Amino acid sequence: MLTIYGVYRSRATRTLWLAGELGLKYKHVPVIQARRLADPLAADAKINTLTPSYLAVNPMGTIPCIDDDGMFLYESMAINLYLARKHGTSLAPADLAEDAHMMQWSFFAATEIETNALKISSTVAEGLASSDAGQAVIDVAARMLRRPFKVLDQHLSGADYLVGNRFSVADLNAAEVVRYAQAHTPLFDANPSVKAWLERCQSRPAFKAMWAARDNEAA
Repeated sequence: MLTIYGVYRSRATRTLWLAGELGLKYKHVPVIQARRLADPLAADAKINTLTPSYLAVNPMGTIPCIDDDGMFLYESMAINLYLARKHGTSLAPADLAEDAHMMQWSFFAATEIETNALKISSTVAEGLASSDAGQAVIDVAARMLRRPFKVLDQHLSGADYLVGNRFSVADLNAAEVVRYAQAHTPLFDANPSVKAWLERCQSRPAFKAMWAARDNEAA
C-alpha cells in the first residue's frame, strides 16, 4: 500500500493532490516540520522531520516522502512523476517526448520559480508584506520572477495546459510552485495566461479537496 509522509502545510500538497487526481488509496502519516515545534526531540513530540523513526524512512528528513510497497522515494517532483507514470491515465506522459517535456516543466518550476516565489509566500505569511523591509523582499523576488513567468505565459498563450493541451502531472507540479507567488497580484496581472492557467488548475475537484484538508489542518 502507498504511504504518503508529510503534513498538508508542506510540499506534500503536491503528492496529496496527485493522489486525489489518480484516485489512489493510501495511508497518510502527517510528519510535521521540526522547525514548527518547540522541542522536536521531546518524548511526546509529534512525529516530525527530526524524529528518528522518520529519519529511518528518509535520511534527509524532508517532506514529502513515500513508501510504495517498500519502494521509498523523496523529492516531491520525482515522487509525482513516478506515481503518474506508474498509474497511467491522462496525467502521465503518452510518449517519450511528453515525458521529457513534463520533466522540463516540473524542474523549470522547481529551479526557476520556487525560490523567489517562496520569498513572496513566506513574507506574506509572516505578516511582513506591509513593512518596508518586507516590501523590498517581495519587489526583488517579483523582479527575479519576471522572466520565468513571461516564458510560462508565452507558452500558455497558445494552450490551456503545459503538455499535450491536457491537464497532466506537469501542470500539477508547476501549479503548486507558482501558487507560492499568488499573493503578488501584479505578477499575475502582467501574465494573464499564467493567471488563467492557475485558475483552471485550482478549479479541479481534487485540488479543492486537498485545499480543504489543508485549511482544516492546524497552522
